[in-house]
Amino acid sequence: MNNTARFLSIAAVAAFASFGAQADEADASQFATKFETNRTRAEVAAEAATVAQTRSIEPAGSRVVTYKSTADRAAVRAQAAEAVRTGQISSGERAGYTRGG
Repeated sequence: MNNTARFLSIAAVAAFASFGAQADEADASQFATKFETNRTRAEVAAEAATVAQTRSIEPAGSRVVTYKSTADRAAVRAQAAEAVRTGQISSGERAGYTRGG
């Protein structure tokens, strides 16, 4: 009796698994889309060639913009120190905290 129950349970699992295998075709043919167009192959090829000629091979955002500064380093440091002293900008680990709070 034990072998019969085991055989039936294995047969039931195999039958259940076979339903999932028959769910769809392997080539995903249900996603195929039909297009109807009146453009010729030559028109499409000419458009593709134009796009390829005008497209840049450089990835978007990969170019870094550089600036040439004319400011004196000492003057910039002095302005930064004055801004910290007057509380216009924060400095160190105190950022985000207020005095007495």
